[in-house]
Amino acid sequence: MQYVGWFFILVGATFSLLAGLGIYRMPDVLNQSQAGTKASTLGILALLVGFSLLNPQASPKLILMALFFLFSSPIASHAICKAALRRNKANFILDSNPLLKEGEVND
Repeated sequence: MQYVGWFFILVGATFSLLAGLGIYRMPDVLNQSQAGTKASTLGILALLVGFSLLNPQASPKLILMALFFLFSSPIASHAICKAALRRNKANFILDSNPLLKEGEVND
């Protein structure tokens, strides 16, 4: 059972890393919100499943944490996107992207 728990922790850490990379790489607020919400939700849930398999006594608390995250993450993402649309910042793109080479245009 420990190997399955560590597998879920590895999957969760990978998705959390990909969520951070998606937030960094996406060009505007709406794409960043989508990339961060989807991948981080899966990452956090996989981490919580892995921790609950490694420590069964903490499972009720971890289930409550997972439920809270499942309910609050989409609501927070929706609120951020709605605020960006209201303030006309939905297509806000940074002028300087550190990943672009000098002279390239951010389309």
